[in-house]
Amino acid sequence: MSGSGTTADDDPPLQTAVWRLRSRACWTDAAALLEPHAGTDAAAALQRTALLTERCLYTGQGWTEAEDALRTAEAVARSDDERGSAASERGHLAYASTLLAVRDRSDEASVALSRSAALLAPASPARPLLDFRRGLIAQNLADSPQSARAAFRRAHAGAAAREDALLLSSTWRHLAALDLREGELAGARQGFAESLRIREELGFLVGTAPALISLAQTAEEPEAARLRAEAGLFRLLGGVPTWLAPYLGPPAPRAAGTD
Repeated sequence: MSGSGTTADDDPPLQTAVWRLRSRACWTDAAALLEPHAGTDAAAALQRTALLTERCLYTGQGWTEAEDALRTAEAVARSDDERGSAASERGHLAYASTLLAVRDRSDEASVALSRSAALLAPASPARPLLDFRRGLIAQNLADSPQSARAAFRRAHAGAAAREDALLLSSTWRHLAALDLREGELAGARQGFAESLRIREELGFLVGTAPALISLAQTAEEPEAARLRAEAGLFRLLGGVPTWLAPYLGPPAPRAAGTD
């Protein structure tokens, strides 16, 4: 299994180790495995940046480390595809900062993703991820659901064509969120269920709790309560994503005499 969530029996041991750490919310440890290569290898530098940016999104911490990793990725990029991918990472980090109200960098996010689109070839493997990130900005910053849906559909098709299962789980989830917003409950339930299924199959533990909470929004009681209870597993990963806490409430009190 690779660091991007695709499955392959012949993945290098480094990528297998990175994926296992990432899926368990150990982003710093995963990034440390890539650090010896990041100074000269553009792919390693980009992957390390993505890991540290994901940490920011899930924990609200680590912004300086992510910025440093991004600057390294930009410095070692040589080809248009590498520079376009680095611009995509800059846009995503700026989006995360804006979304979590750390600092408004919405203009920087839009400019960076536009630069990425100009640099990446139409058939570039990085295109589906770029489309997904443009959808995120349209959905969560620009409040433009139609533009978001179009971008997510392009990303969804690209992820399916490239067999990028982890990205596909995200496109399912965000398309379902748009369906839910528009009152299309059946479509929302299908999309959330597909997202959850893929994440469970991949063993992407840190992404499973958000998928459970999303699916619970489309379920009747007592199924909704069961799904929310299952999402409590996020506490086993140190309480990440941190933004799930309001949906789950405080942990249940321990019984007397338990460890």
